[in-house]
Amino acid sequence: MNLLLKVMATLPVTTASVERSFSTMKRIKTLPRSVMGHDRLSALAIMSIHWDTVVDPEEVLDRLAKKKSRKLLF
Repeated sequence: MNLLLKVMATLPVTTASVERSFSTMKRIKTLPRSVMGHDRLSALAIMSIHWDTVVDPEEVLDRLAKKKSRKLLF
């Protein structure tokens, strides 16, 4: 009984976040963007859904600078 109550307490009461995600995907996935890859589509959706998240540009630049180069030498 205790486990059942814990499971019921963690279930969302509304489906607003799911509906918001679907409407965002509908706005993002237009005809010209229908050929884009899954990774890019997911990144655009996350940026659109979590628009109020503050991003520090210095931190982004530091992370990109520390990444290994993906350049191919021929």
